[in-house]
Amino acid sequence: MDCPAPKIRPAFAVFTDSLCEGLIPAWHDNRGLPVTYATKREAQIEITETLMEQLRQFLAGERDFDDAINTDDFILPVSVWPDGTIQLDDGRRFGKQQT
Repeated sequence: MDCPAPKIRPAFAVFTDSLCEGLIPAWHDNRGLPVTYATKREAQIEITETLMEQLRQFLAGERDFDDAINTDDFILPVSVWPDGTIQLDDGRRFGKQQT
């Protein structure tokens, strides 16, 4: 019996480089899975909205300026597997975040 190939879809994810873990997805959903975006622009908008919120916090005196204007986030294309894990072009996979 032939098994159908898993339905893998292209997407984009926001990543950050952590000191302890190296390259990791920056954001996870309420199930602990990496957040993905259908287009690069959607991911760019998410980073922009985060920066805007940080700037609002600076204006309110809740955050330092240098912290408010910086982001270590960047966008990479990924493949999304049916179980919600994501895979980079180099083969690295990221799944459910351990809490």
